Amino acid sequence: MNVHDTRSAAVADELRRRAGDPDRRVLLTGGTLVTMDPRTGVLPRGDLLIEGDRIAALGGDLSASGAAGDAVVIDVTGALVTPGFVDTHRHAWQAQLRRIMPDVDDLGRYVTSTLATIAPGYRPYDMYVGTRLAALGAIDSGITCMLDFSHNARTPDHSDQAVQALLDTGIRGVHASMGPHFGDWARQWPRDLARLRERYFRSDDQLLTLRLAALATDEIAGPDLAYGPALAATARDLGIGVSVDAVFGSASSAAVLRWARAGLLGPDVTLIHATGLTGGAWRAMGHAGTTVALAPTSEAQIGLETAVPAVDEALAAGIRPGLSIDVEVALAGDMFTQMRALHSIQRMRAVNAAYGTGREPARIGTLDVLDFATLQGARTNGLDGVTGSLTPGKQADLLVIEAEDINNMPLNDPVGTVVLGADARNITAVFIAGQLRKWDRRVLGVDLQALREEVRASRDHVLGAAAV
Repeated sequence: MNVHDTRSAAVADELRRRAGDPDRRVLLTGGTLVTMDPRTGVLPRGDLLIEGDRIAALGGDLSASGAAGDAVVIDVTGALVTPGFVDTHRHAWQAQLRRIMPDVDDLGRYVTSTLATIAPGYRPYDMYVGTRLAALGAIDSGITCMLDFSHNARTPDHSDQAVQALLDTGIRGVHASMGPHFGDWARQWPRDLARLRERYFRSDDQLLTLRLAALATDEIAGPDLAYGPALAATARDLGIGVSVDAVFGSASSAAVLRWARAGLLGPDVTLIHATGLTGGAWRAMGHAGTTVALAPTSEAQIGLETAVPAVDEALAAGIRPGLSIDVEVALAGDMFTQMRALHSIQRMRAVNAAYGTGREPARIGTLDVLDFATLQGARTNGLDGVTGSLTPGKQADLLVIEAEDINNMPLNDPVGTVVLGADARNITAVFIAGQLRKWDRRVLGVDLQALREEVRASRDHVLGAAAV
């Protein structure tokens, strides 16, 4: 049995050759397994067996027991094996505008510049380029599941190209479709969701899932995009979940209470941001089991309502939130940044609130934020039975993170190393549904020069169309 390390080109070649084999086995041996399964916790040294697209087993020396059979064996000694991160909300189509407005300091400026001025110039091709770039960047940084809040669906072709981009990258993608805020569009949404479901989302056992995307209120873009009974009925008839963006402040609090009274909240509804909500709104959300997607750097850096990520409010309501990126026009695109930002902000807030009172600060820890970035993110996206933890039977969405690199050595606390030490450069391998997507620190199947040319050309077109 050949044993390879995480630099061997032979592994990538062999796994590509056997990519279509549903019985293909891969054994990761000798690593520290950070399972994020509450029943298993952290295994300081263990093996993990992949069969086809699923995790078949994990534990001690699986090769000695004969369980590995004819597996491709990869020695991950000195590395951490973790679930892939789960992004619960990103406007992926904007990726060719990365950091174009890094110091935006209020929501109005973002809406005016990006949604009102630049978005109308997007062709279907530009939707493809931006979404593909965002998904590749996600994979590179260890995000194996990404909810694309695709709110520039100007025509059916725009939506088709956004979905195709997710398919072409091999990411576990959630396409959350919404009509545009401003400008001319075909007015096919939400009716077009039925066509999308029939064309791309017929099976529940596939990488892509579909959701309806909406706004909390009609303050930004009018009543057609605001969540309410009509959109809830559309989602219910299609059997899909709902993701609601721009949930903040008193108007959203009133909307949450209306939804609760009408029975429009539940575990299949995700409320995004949730800053500045009233206690009554939070109680209604907790009672209904509604999920919440925080965007720690977005809320703090752009200054959404209170500018404080609502992790304490969520936990007090019995909701363990997922984490998200939001807009790369102004923000970092990786989950390490989100975890660290939330960890620091919450602990600062807790100590500040207790300062001078003699009370013990109610701090969250690194295990909490890693839980938010993995298992709770999967639950928020409606996929916790599929991904989010290293659990036998779940899909093999996982990362190999080098713990002996100069920024991580020596390995003392595995969870602390993932949250506070590691970054994208330490990710030597990414598997999604058992397929190798990153190997030897490089995303596979990407012609970087061609990608650069496509991204620049698309950026220049959309900026030129907007006369920016």
